[in-house]
Amino acid sequence: MGTEDTDRQRMEKDLEVMRVIIAGGGTGGHVYPGLAVAKEIVRRNSQAEVLFIGTEKGLESRVIPPEGFRLETITVSGVKGVRGLKQLGSLFKIPVSVWESFRIISQFKPRLVIGVGGYSSGPPVLVAALLRIPILLQEQNATPGLTNRLLAKFAGLVATSFPESQNFFGKKAVLTGNPVRREFSQSKASVSEGRFVVVIMGGSQGARAINQAVIQSLDYLKPEFPRLKFIHQTGESGFDEVSGAYARYALDHEVRPYFYDMPTQYLRADLLVSRAGATTLAEIALSGKGAILIPFPYATDNHQQKNAESFANAGAAEMILQNTLSGKILADRIQFYMNHPEELRQMAEKSLSFGRPDATERIVDLAMALAAKVA
Repeated sequence: MGTEDTDRQRMEKDLEVMRVIIAGGGTGGHVYPGLAVAKEIVRRNSQAEVLFIGTEKGLESRVIPPEGFRLETITVSGVKGVRGLKQLGSLFKIPVSVWESFRIISQFKPRLVIGVGGYSSGPPVLVAALLRIPILLQEQNATPGLTNRLLAKFAGLVATSFPESQNFFGKKAVLTGNPVRREFSQSKASVSEGRFVVVIMGGSQGARAINQAVIQSLDYLKPEFPRLKFIHQTGESGFDEVSGAYARYALDHEVRPYFYDMPTQYLRADLLVSRAGATTLAEIALSGKGAILIPFPYATDNHQQKNAESFANAGAAEMILQNTLSGKILADRIQFYMNHPEELRQMAEKSLSFGRPDATERIVDLAMALAAKVA
């Protein structure tokens, strides 16, 4: 048996008594990587205990408890990108959230805290640093978010998803890829529905600009309706308008505010139309799907455009900037891929090359190694 196998067995034995806190959330881009890591930890050993810390308003409050994990919430909200009274209110919440994090961590007594990004990861990671609990950060984007840039000085290691982000973290950075739920690895082949299936998603909260462009594209796509089907995640605010538009056009469609079974929808897709959050891109790559990416232009540090450029420059996706997006342009590109399946196939193959199917396992290996140092 090699040294590497011996080390892995030793770390897995340590996992038997390891408690882990996963801190962060808000959107699916932070929640689902944390969930993938949690599932891998308990897959390796069912005796391990994983606790999530997030907020009541974040997506984690709807996703984490049904998955069987405990969630504790803290009183915190974002500071960057807000002004006036909202920013003042966010600042006043910081000491409250630090105290709440201290209470939760003191009671749970974790051997490791993993920060997955989002403002709710800040207070728990700071408390972990004060209590000298090992910290692992997971950075999903090519350009790191403000929270992780500030917290990196307290971390033992930072698991990165893009080579570009390593420059921000120096020797602490380890390129692992972005952890993705195992179900996405089963989505590499489309399930034939006898039509060209376009799956549209604007993130966990939807995207008004994408919703509007899709509605406007329907006039131009009328000749293609007999061989088209749309599966559309609208967000709560866009559901009525989008579903009403599809109904008026009598186009084959499935519309929901949010799909909790997104791996199933990827399986059905011939083409994806999507924002360019890092977790979404990791899911697209692992699924080996071609995509039209429309990055959110107001994302912090414009990180979605930089994520999308990494894919587009490699021919792994097509990027349309939101300020150039229109119904006609979107319709033209959908028609192009309908009529050029070889182009779509090549794009999907290049997308698949970006996938890192072992990302979750590598991150858990790093987590176990950090925890083992203080065992």
